[in-house]
Amino acid sequence: MALDHRTTYRFERPVTIHPHTVRLRPAPHSRTPIEAYSLDITPKNHFINWQQDAFGNYLARLVFPEPASELSINVGVVADMTVINPFDFFVEDYAEHVPFSYPADLRSDLEPYLRRVDDGAPGSGPSAQVLEWIDQHVPKPEPVTVDADGEKSGGMRIVDFLVAVNQAVQRDVAYTVRLEPGVQSPDETLTKALGSCRDSAWLLVSVLRELGLAARFVSGYLVQLTSDISSIDGPDGPAADFTDLHAWAEVYVPGAGWIGLDATSGLFAGEGHIPLSCTPHPSAAAPISGATDFVGVDFEFSNTVRRVHEDPRVTKPYSDEQWEQVAALGRHVDSILSDRDVRLTMGGEPTFVSAFGTATPQWESAADGPEKRERAAELAELLRRRWATGGITHHGQGKWYPGEPLPRWQIGLTWRTDGEPLWRDPALLDEPWSPGPYLDTPTEAADKARVLAHAIAARLGIGDDLVLPGYEDPLDTVLAEARQPRGDRPEDDVEPDDPALASETGRAGIVDRHDATVGTPAGWIIPVFPDPDGEGWATARWRMRRRHVFLTSGTSPMGLRLPLSSVAWGEAPAETERSTFEERGDLPSGEPSGGAESVRPAPVLPIDTSPAPRSSSSSARGTSSRSSRPCSASRMP
Repeated sequence: MALDHRTTYRFERPVTIHPHTVRLRPAPHSRTPIEAYSLDITPKNHFINWQQDAFGNYLARLVFPEPASELSINVGVVADMTVINPFDFFVEDYAEHVPFSYPADLRSDLEPYLRRVDDGAPGSGPSAQVLEWIDQHVPKPEPVTVDADGEKSGGMRIVDFLVAVNQAVQRDVAYTVRLEPGVQSPDETLTKALGSCRDSAWLLVSVLRELGLAARFVSGYLVQLTSDISSIDGPDGPAADFTDLHAWAEVYVPGAGWIGLDATSGLFAGEGHIPLSCTPHPSAAAPISGATDFVGVDFEFSNTVRRVHEDPRVTKPYSDEQWEQVAALGRHVDSILSDRDVRLTMGGEPTFVSAFGTATPQWESAADGPEKRERAAELAELLRRRWATGGITHHGQGKWYPGEPLPRWQIGLTWRTDGEPLWRDPALLDEPWSPGPYLDTPTEAADKARVLAHAIAARLGIGDDLVLPGYEDPLDTVLAEARQPRGDRPEDDVEPDDPALASETGRAGIVDRHDATVGTPAGWIIPVFPDPDGEGWATARWRMRRRHVFLTSGTSPMGLRLPLSSVAWGEAPAETERSTFEERGDLPSGEPSGGAESVRPAPVLPIDTSPAPRSSSSSARGTSSRSSRPCSASRMP
């Protein structure tokens, strides 16, 4: 961004120009990177002496040896308007909460910035109106206390406090362009409830000092660039790129240094705030000060900004010509990869966040939330309509991050790229967040799951005797009950000195006794995997030691809690994963088949040598297995 600031005085006759002081060079602590700076003075016959004042500001002292008919001061600044997070700073431990006190040495250094602002005679301090306004509009945090364990209580976070004070001034003082010279007293600004940027800034300085915080007045450039797109959750910014002289306040926070507060907007200073002169009092921060002999004068002023370089970004992407260059390069790289038979795959997952309320837990750390769920469902439906017409939307368990009590939802879309539908009647697919109604009793729901499981098995050529009910393990219930510290002793508790525990037969008898009363199935299991010796499906008979299939404990869907370590003694034979680039031929027609009676019976392979999924270990969250998995049909909880 290039800023051009021109100030011109044309006199009706050549006149003596007395020494001038120009404070229009970005201050050393400017957070906005300054790439270049220039100061051009007319008349050319002048002397310039660069200095730094007592507060560290740059100033140019100009001396003109002979009369002139024009005085022109032209400033050029090239700044990198990279976005700055105004809250990106450290704070010393003792200053994290207000109220706090500056250490004695630091307080001595900051003395000019802690001096109370006079609304009347020198030494009078703030007026009664200013003090009353502070009492009514500024938060009053309790003193900070520290307990024996070093835990702090009371107080208010320094950032929250500064935001509250800055916005309080912005709410109560309307902005106006004021051409009169000088700065209004804080009392006058509150009385009028109206002021220019310099008036609001000086009021904020007075308030901060009265609260025990070191504050100073800042004169600088404000650069506002128009947005690439319209705002969706607030007012739009300027319609065109804009810059002008501006004023704001800075407060000294230990550890962070000087932090800019713009009382005109109620915001912290960002990359568009370029400080020029920062002083204890506005009178020492005037951009240009000096005098001439008495003479008629015409005054001209301009302040413009233009963009000299912009990186492409999401909101202002590449031009059509640039895109064509990118595409041409991509085609060239593709041809090289194709000539060398280099095959690539791509994985990963995009992350979406809401444009509204992004600070709520559901968009920060929580695995789920009503708005997150609604937005995800809307996005999945939009994607299904665009790409997966005739496909299936699957709602299942997604990633489970460390420290989270539950896994996340995962919405998956599966479809055929040849246009053949995988599912013809979307009305038959349920949606897990719908209100229901589910009026079935657990027994009725389990019976419907049984009918569905047997119907699926028949379409796969798998006999009814190979479809297994899965139950919640009663031993888990007994163990959980036995671990309760209070209440009646479980009648079926096992004594630790029971002789039956000493032998395998005795232990099996105890287990069998509990297995006899298993209740309603949680769902049904169809062991199924691709036939390794031909086309179609194959199955295997699980060899369970117990009477039934009992799920591992947990709350995940039953398909993730199958006791695969109990179906056979050994691991399944190793399977070589098929290449994702392997030619697989056309998929079969998506037309409905004739019925279960036309399906070839699935071969029943020995469990020890078949590729039936099994694992040597399992967990409460579910069971890991190979790419082929058993098929399960669960009842709704």
